[in-house]
Amino acid sequence: MRIAVPNKGRLHEPTIDLLERAGLHLENGADRKLYADTVDPDVSVLFARAADIPEYVADGAAEMGITGYDQVQEARVDDVAELLDLDFGRCRLVLAAPEDGDIRAVEDLAGKTVATEFPNITRDFFADTGVEPDIVEVSGATELTPHVEMADAIVDITSTGTTLKMNRLAVVEEVLQSSVRLFAREDVLEDPKVQEVRTALSSVKHAEGKRYLMMNVPEDRLDEVRAVIPGLGGPTIMDIANGGEEKLAVHAVVDERDVFETITEVKKAGASDILVTEIERLVE
Repeated sequence: MRIAVPNKGRLHEPTIDLLERAGLHLENGADRKLYADTVDPDVSVLFARAADIPEYVADGAAEMGITGYDQVQEARVDDVAELLDLDFGRCRLVLAAPEDGDIRAVEDLAGKTVATEFPNITRDFFADTGVEPDIVEVSGATELTPHVEMADAIVDITSTGTTLKMNRLAVVEEVLQSSVRLFAREDVLEDPKVQEVRTALSSVKHAEGKRYLMMNVPEDRLDEVRAVIPGLGGPTIMDIANGGEEKLAVHAVVDERDVFETITEVKKAGASDILVTEIERLVE
């Protein structure tokens, strides 16, 4: 089972980090290689350009792929289905024009020229609006095209808006919201290994921002402690041997942002020996 992942760029390191945290450690490295094995003998990694990954999956070079939703939409591939939003690499595809120009709305681009690295998405966007500009495909430095009279506006990716501001471009309309997704060919969706990979990656995402809280609680104070623990599905309660006074071990998963307040409240309610740890993976 092969997973196609970005070979470079802003998505490469976060993707490799996610695979590692999910337990799919790369055994023979990723630098300047086309393939890498993982600790799972049934799973290997194929390195490719982010834009090429949807086609690799559709053509059978890989069964699964990790790349941006924008790349999947642009590729126009058949028989590929999304499995999981991995919730990183978030960005927007926007229509933008010179801030000191006369393009203020989509309608202003009728008969004008729009430059983009995403011609398919751009054509679909304008088809929905009924406006018909001339769409010019470029391979880079899209934000410069209005300033060298190649285009009246652009459709391009932005994360923070800094590049647009630096090039004196203003957003006219949002075209698409994107993030990194896990997807697979439709004919392997039910394959057990595909489901294992999906579960492994999902468990890492579910664990983010969560902490494991453990404490000892006198049995007669249990109800008070339970009332202030914002756990997932309620805390786990176990008997413990404490050599005297009856106590219970109480474990719970809480949001990281709630940890400080929760510790304060459970101490007031009678809890002691409180321990907080990070969670690497959480399978729901």
